[in-house]
Amino acid sequence: MHRESVTVTSTEREELIDITDAVRGVLARSGVKQGLVNVYVQGATAGVMVQENWDHSVQTDVVHLLQKMIPRGAWLHDRQDGNGDSHLKAGLVGPSESVPIIDGRLGLSQWQNLFLCEFDGPRETRTLVVTILE
Repeated sequence: MHRESVTVTSTEREELIDITDAVRGVLARSGVKQGLVNVYVQGATAGVMVQENWDHSVQTDVVHLLQKMIPRGAWLHDRQDGNGDSHLKAGLVGPSESVPIIDGRLGLSQWQNLFLCEFDGPRETRTLVVTILE
């Protein structure tokens, strides 16, 4: 097993940030050729998603869909710190993704990348735990 933490900075309240190259770097340092990589975000208001990498409008569409499904300011938790929607979006997306490792490379298709889903930014630091199992 190989594990590393990766930090990411977000600049918007809600955005998808491509983390594929960072995960590829961890994989390369691990030397693992066949196995599984898991990417887990620490925090209750962010998630991790596999999504299309070619057309940025897809990532924008994901944010807009979740904003329509889970609007800001309509939740009991908003009384505490105004981010009830962020918690719900993160719970819906989920905190992690697993991808097979095939011949030392991420087993993503040509059109897939890994994304950190920020729902309560901007954040100077979001920590991702990348675990590689052989």
